Amino acid sequence: MLRYVLNESDVAAVRFGISPMCELGLSLRAIRDPSRFPLQLPWLRRTEQARAALDLEVLDVLIDDRLWTPDFLNPRPESPLTRLDDEFAMLAELSPEAFVADLVAVHGRVPEVLAGPPRQGLRRVVRALRELWEATFEPYWPRMRAVLEADVVHRGRQIAQSGLSTMLNGVSSTVDYADGVVTVRLKDPADRVQAIDGSGLTLVPTMFTRRASAPVGDGPPMLMYPARGQGALWETEPVANPAALAGILGETRAALLAALGDPASSTELGVRLGVTTSAVNQHLRALRDAGLLASTRYGRSVLYLRSELGSALLAGR
Repeated sequence: MLRYVLNESDVAAVRFGISPMCELGLSLRAIRDPSRFPLQLPWLRRTEQARAALDLEVLDVLIDDRLWTPDFLNPRPESPLTRLDDEFAMLAELSPEAFVADLVAVHGRVPEVLAGPPRQGLRRVVRALRELWEATFEPYWPRMRAVLEADVVHRGRQIAQSGLSTMLNGVSSTVDYADGVVTVRLKDPADRVQAIDGSGLTLVPTMFTRRASAPVGDGPPMLMYPARGQGALWETEPVANPAALAGILGETRAALLAALGDPASSTELGVRLGVTTSAVNQHLRALRDAGLLASTRYGRSVLYLRSELGSALLAGR
């Protein structure tokens, strides 16, 4: 059990971040045990051949049978705009002592494949992770990032409408918040209590956890939780549209209007509906110009959401 204790100023400073490195490290869970991550099976199938050529000897020791990963794979992001190159630069500068300590915290020892000079082992880890990113993440990252960004927008809207307590109690079935204490039920049998004390609590949505996750050690307070909307990421989403609505808007625009009850980017929508991103953008602009959608820029993405007028039109079908 992990408890993060927040004072009044800490409550106001809860923030969200997106970390490409966290996704990269946590993806090792799905690679190790695909049965626990059915929503990511399409990604695993698409990348299976590419993964066969990677440094699996090193990647395999960056996770244990409990699906724990060293904390150096879970850096706390400062914002949703975190760049992978910056995270790799920080990892490359990790001290030998921290590198060894994080491995020991997971395995109880330094795995044999990394048992040489720590600097040499760290360079091999960085190289293996870069190859993993290029082979399995780079082609799909815009889709993944769109889902993560949409989740953050949704959580922010929850805070504005219903308060921080409602949002925190909804991020995972293993997270509870009451009286300034965030309780995270982890598989770790040890009880840990960590006061935030002005250091901030960062919430990180991810594709690769089914329950809430947290750093293994006593690093900066961070909570990784399952992002919403993963199920629709890899497969197309056929939407049944009434003939009248489709007759007015067209099949694709009617499907987009039905799909935008939650914020989404054109990239994500293209994947869900089986339409090219450029075509989706044209339809979205038309729907927005007609007042049926609202849009907002979030980082490098533009997210779309059905407007009140669009919802009224859909409800009248």
